[in-house]
Order: sequence, then C-alpha cells, then structure tokens
Amino acid sequence: MTLNNMGSHRPWGYYEVLSDKPDHKVKRIVVYPGKRLSLQRHHHRSEHWYVIKGEAVVTLNDQQLHLNTGQSVDIPVGAAHRIMNPGSEDMAFIEVQTGDYFGEDDIERLEDDFGRI
Repeated sequence: MTLNNMGSHRPWGYYEVLSDKPDHKVKRIVVYPGKRLSLQRHHHRSEHWYVIKGEAVVTLNDQQLHLNTGQSVDIPVGAAHRIMNPGSEDMAFIEVQTGDYFGEDDIERLEDDFGRI
C-alpha cells in the first residue's frame, strides 16, 4: 500500500483516513503482529472499533476483551483504551469517531511502547 496524505505510518502499523467530516471521522487501521497502540484516552470523541481482519486484544479501562473478525467494541469518551495484535499476521479494524473534535492532539497517552509520552 502506498501512503500519501490520506495515510500515516506509525511504529505499530499504519492508518488511512476514509472519511473526515464535521460530525465524524473514519479510519482503516492496520496493526502489525505483536504490536499495540498506546494506552490512551480522548476528551472530545468516542470511538467504535470493528475488526475486519485478524484478532485483537482490546484494553478498555480495566477490562481485556478478545475480538475476532466481525466483532466490535465501543470506546466511550474519557475511557482508557488500546488495541493489540496477538496474531502472526496483520490485523485491521475500522475506527469510527464521533464527537465534537477529531484532531490527533486529542490523544492523551497514558502508556506507550515507543516512548511517545
């Protein structure tokens, strides 16, 4: 996949913005095997994650949820959350954000494997 202004590489994988409107933002996110996103929370948006390929382990506050292809989870505003790919192949999910602000600076990192706190 060639990434341009619609995509962005991260140490854990990459994402592509599919829709960016005043009332929502939708991303397709790919997580490499054994990698996980930072433990984070948002103050202006909630998220809905729908796994479209592979398996995922989601941390939602103090819960660990195991999701497979076709399963989803809702992340409320202010909830601590992260997603991990425990599998041996890329995992992909669709993230639907709703709220009043969708900027990348609405990420409060609580823990990070890549020193981005």
